[in-house]
Amino acid sequence: MEQDPLTTVGRVVSRYSGRDAPVPTEELRGGASTRRFFRVQLGQGTAIAMHVPGQSQEIAKVADHGRRWPFLEVRDLLADRGVRVPSIMHEACSEGVLLVEDLGDHTLANFLSEFPEQRELLYKIAVRDLAVAQRALAELPSNCIVRERAFDYDLLYWEVEHFREWGLEAQGVELASQDRATFDAAADFLARTISGWPRGFVHRDYQSRNLMVTVAPDGPRLTWIDFQDALLGPRVYDLVALLTDSYQTFSRDFVEARLDEYAGHLGLDQQQRRQVGEEFDTITVQRKLKDAGRFVFIDRVNKNPDFLRFVEPTLAKVRAGLTRLAHHAPLRELSALLDRLL
Repeated sequence: MEQDPLTTVGRVVSRYSGRDAPVPTEELRGGASTRRFFRVQLGQGTAIAMHVPGQSQEIAKVADHGRRWPFLEVRDLLADRGVRVPSIMHEACSEGVLLVEDLGDHTLANFLSEFPEQRELLYKIAVRDLAVAQRALAELPSNCIVRERAFDYDLLYWEVEHFREWGLEAQGVELASQDRATFDAAADFLARTISGWPRGFVHRDYQSRNLMVTVAPDGPRLTWIDFQDALLGPRVYDLVALLTDSYQTFSRDFVEARLDEYAGHLGLDQQQRRQVGEEFDTITVQRKLKDAGRFVFIDRVNKNPDFLRFVEPTLAKVRAGLTRLAHHAPLRELSALLDRLL
C-alpha cells in the first residue's frame, strides 16, 4: 500500500533540510491531475513539494522506459532554450517527490482576478514568450522525449471521441446511426486536417492556470509550469490553449489582436496570418470538444466536480469556432448536430 503523501513529503523534506522536527506544510489546491502540491518550510524560505503517486501515468511511463521524469526532462530543455521555468531544489523521484522553487500563488488566472487591468499586457507577454520559445525550440535534441509523442491522427481523433463518450453519451444523449456518422465524419476531418500540418514543440496546456506571474522592477514576468506532457503539434495549438482558455473569457477583437501580434513576432505576411486564423479556429473546435468531455470525465471518474461549471462556456467556444468554419461541410453538419442534440 502506498504511503500517505504528507508522510512521504515530510520524510523527504526532513532529509533534505537536515531537520528532524515536523515540517510545516500547507496543501495547495491542485488541478485536474492526481498530483498533489504542498508548500513546505525550509529554514527561512519555502519550497513547493510535488508528489506524484506511484500509479500515475507519468511514473508508469518512466518505469517502462527507464528515463527521467518527463517534467524534469522537459524542464531542462526549456531552461536550456531560455524559457523561464521553476528551478529544481531536490529530486527524490524514487519516493515520488520533487522540491521545486516556490513562485508564490499568482497564477495568471489568480493575478487577473486581483488586477484585471493588467490583462492585455500579460497576454501580450504570453503571446510574445510563446513565439520566442517556438523559435528557440525549432530544433530538438534527437533523444528528447518531446520528439517521441505527437498530436497525430489517432490522438486527435481519440480526443474528439472522448467528447462523444463523456460530453454526449454519458450525459444521456443518444446518437442515432446517422448522427453517429455525422459526428465521426467531423472527427475524421478534424484529426486528418490538424495532423497534416507541420509540427513543432507544444506545451499542450499553455493557459492561465499554468503560467505564474512574478513582478520584477522591469515589469511582470511569466514562468511556465505543468509542461510534462509536451509533445509535437501544430504551431497554433498553444495559442488556442491560451486564447480559448476555459477559465477566461475574451472578446473576438481581443483574440484577433493577439493573433496579429503572434504573426508579427514570427514575421508572417497577410496570407500566412489568414492561415493562422483558419488553423486557430480548427484547433479550437477540436480542443474545446475534448475539454468539454474531459470536464465530465473528471467528475465521473476522478470524483472531482469542480470543472463542471466550465462545460457550457467551453461548448460556446466550440460553437463559435464552428460558425467561422461553416465553409467545411463536415463541420457545418457537426454544428447543426450539436445545436439539435444540446
